[in-house]
Amino acid sequence: MGQIGRNDNVTAVGTQILEPSWDPDAPMRRAGSPATRPAPQPQPQPAVAGAGVATGWAPIPTQRTASGLAGQGPVVWCARVPITACGPEEAAERIVAAAAELATRPAPDGLAALARPGVDVHQCNAYTLALADRDPLLRGMLRAASVNFADGKPVVWHNRLFHRDRHLPTRQVRGADLFTDVVRLGQEVGLRHYLLGSTPEVLARVEANLRAAYPDAIIAGAESPPFRPLTASEWHHQCERIRSSGAQVVWVGLGTPKQDWETTRLAGALPAVAIAVGAAFDFIAGTKKQAPPWMRDMGLEWLHRLASEPTRLWRRYLFGNLRFLAAVARHRAARG
Repeated sequence: MGQIGRNDNVTAVGTQILEPSWDPDAPMRRAGSPATRPAPQPQPQPAVAGAGVATGWAPIPTQRTASGLAGQGPVVWCARVPITACGPEEAAERIVAAAAELATRPAPDGLAALARPGVDVHQCNAYTLALADRDPLLRGMLRAASVNFADGKPVVWHNRLFHRDRHLPTRQVRGADLFTDVVRLGQEVGLRHYLLGSTPEVLARVEANLRAAYPDAIIAGAESPPFRPLTASEWHHQCERIRSSGAQVVWVGLGTPKQDWETTRLAGALPAVAIAVGAAFDFIAGTKKQAPPWMRDMGLEWLHRLASEPTRLWRRYLFGNLRFLAAVARHRAARG
């Protein structure tokens, strides 16, 4: 079975990751001769500083396993990153199906053992895509991801405006909503969840609130990694704790882009669905207020968050939004 979000032209060289050799939205040279593109250059994955991220080199397998995410809807390109276009309900249903499938799959052998054992899911908003626009390593990682959802109205608007030939959803897949939807739906199949990130106090409140709202939900484990790079040994033991818990879905809240790198590493090591969820832990715990529905519907959630945390977020939204708009404009202009 195929997998939505897959780009078969991304290839791996040892622990290095290459930019795709073909991109349907990539700029083409407009000379009199046929369009050409520069040969891809290998880009090593560096250590990423921050909470709970392992140091040194870490393989990013780009061969994927089949999963219930297949057939999840059209994949469109936004700022040189593939986005799986589907609504929030379908996204949650497909993640539950993918996690259940991974749990019943026999251990691979032969060449299949080289495939990535898990599935990495990324929430792409304007800020994520702005970072990917200036960082080829992050962009390459997102291109190689199992699936990228549109977590932000600007990304949804872009996709609907520039891909009018597709029937695309009008709603974004918000991290907090995806979190609660998957936990709710997962009760029916006994899905096991693991929480990774934030602080012990926030995680305790997340667990308590989830158990109150969804009594049959199974929280298999929770941990808050230290806010520093993990050693190779620490990261290995973290993976073993997740594995021994039997978790089928790992929710990763370490901040962008650290959580995206960690999600990809976990999917390369564990037969689970690893999902980067941003501020979802704080929202579910109640330590941060979510924007009211009308602001989310109008694409003003960023303004609500900026008003709530101006000192921390003003650079992100000022420069991030401008960078996203510039990336989109440059990309569309290059396509003509």
